[in-house]
Amino acid sequence: MNDALVCLIDGQPGHALAASDSAVLRGDGCFEAIRVYAGSPFRLADHLDRLQFSASALGMEVPERRLLEEWTSQVVAGRGDCVVRIVLTRGPAIPGAGGAGRCIVMSHPLPPALGALRLLPVAAPWHPAGRPWELAGVKSISYAPNLAASRRAAAAGFDDAVLVGDAGVVLEGPTFSVGWVSGGVLRTPSLDLGILESITRRVVMELAPLEEVVAGIDDLLAADEVFAMSTLKEVTPVVAVGDRTVGPGPVTARLRQRVAEAVAETTVRQASLPAQPR
Repeated sequence: MNDALVCLIDGQPGHALAASDSAVLRGDGCFEAIRVYAGSPFRLADHLDRLQFSASALGMEVPERRLLEEWTSQVVAGRGDCVVRIVLTRGPAIPGAGGAGRCIVMSHPLPPALGALRLLPVAAPWHPAGRPWELAGVKSISYAPNLAASRRAAAAGFDDAVLVGDAGVVLEGPTFSVGWVSGGVLRTPSLDLGILESITRRVVMELAPLEEVVAGIDDLLAADEVFAMSTLKEVTPVVAVGDRTVGPGPVTARLRQRVAEAVAETTVRQASLPAQPR
């Protein structure tokens, strides 16, 4: 196996996916990305719960949880800090191609991290933004519109985008949740808008009084501090939203520290658990 990418497909070493698979031809599938600290996957159970939710919404089968846990343990063995990705595909999209849906579990090194972000507001007409939609909150592999927003932001000299819906409603980043501080009050877009329920966002809400709101881009531009939340970004300060310069500030710094402490506590606790028989 390539040291940079350790990959299992249905529990067997491999890197190849059939060209006829729906994941290749139609972007039809779902996934999770899990941060691993010192060999311990953080909030694995929460991620697997969300994978089950996504798969159920897509009408897809999910391997037994014990297998997903075992395959995750295999790909992180001896790796220390890394990322695990679990991808479920539906199977062949071409009649007569044969085969079934696949479960890919892989680990890879952490990408370089930015200490702060500059975000460009980008309209997101594809986002449900509160409208009824069968895939609201699903972590599907169909990320092309989101990544197009990221590329537009990069072309304009920004680090990434913040997606904006109808009437200028603030939604989320292409691969992260957003939050902000106004007058000492912490806020984040409501899940009723159809945004993804980020696991990191959930952790932050356990640690601080984060108020869920439906807010316009003007509220974000007027904020005292803005921050991004995701598995890979953890809590990262935002220092510009469009032409508006913000933070970084003390509230974001404290949130970042508290998340780091929660990670450290979980990592120590997991390391102290006895190995489970397989």
